[in-house]
Amino acid sequence: MNQVKFDNAVRCVIIRSEVPGVFCAGADLKERAQMTNAEVSAFVQKLRFSLSELAGLPVPTIAAIDGAALGGGLELALACDMRIAACSAKIGLVETSLAIIPGAGGTQRLPRIVGVARAKELIFTSRVLDGVQAEKMGVVNHVVEQNKEGTAAYERALTLAEEIIPQGPVALRMAKLAINQGSEVDISSGLKYEEAYYAQVIPTKDRIEGLMAFKEKRRPKYKGH
Repeated sequence: MNQVKFDNAVRCVIIRSEVPGVFCAGADLKERAQMTNAEVSAFVQKLRFSLSELAGLPVPTIAAIDGAALGGGLELALACDMRIAACSAKIGLVETSLAIIPGAGGTQRLPRIVGVARAKELIFTSRVLDGVQAEKMGVVNHVVEQNKEGTAAYERALTLAEEIIPQGPVALRMAKLAINQGSEVDISSGLKYEEAYYAQVIPTKDRIEGLMAFKEKRRPKYKGH
């Protein structure tokens, strides 16, 4: 992730699995059973940090959920900006069925995405949703019919990424910062974040390129500065 964070050539990141039918199934429970309490705490802390790093990447991120995303696997997807699921995907924070709670951001990110009441319902019941149900609940942005290759969500994610990539790179980064930071505060404070990040795009060459391209009726060629 550090490589992505500091590589200005990266415009968008897609998180996917190459394991058929599985996005990320969460913790290995057999391994977890052999851990001491201290080892469990250290493991979850490391995972929480890693997903916070993912959430903090400066570019848009998309989770392509072509299979099971359970427990920590769903927490991985929730750390992304957008989620696309196949209708056959199995999606849920199932930790309370194991007498624990989501520990890698699930109790914080899910309420911010679907609302507090829905998040409580899903976490309290350990409910597993399919892709269609997940879209209705607001857990994922889009749901697609699965294909024979099992890659429908990934292919839809590529299409979404293709829509994002032509936009101004600096603008995308500033928009993400403004949204992420503004959503954590009251709207008055949020507008100050918007003002601050808008100020970052005003002196860019890309902004001038966008204006010139509009005037000349051509596609802009943004370079990220």
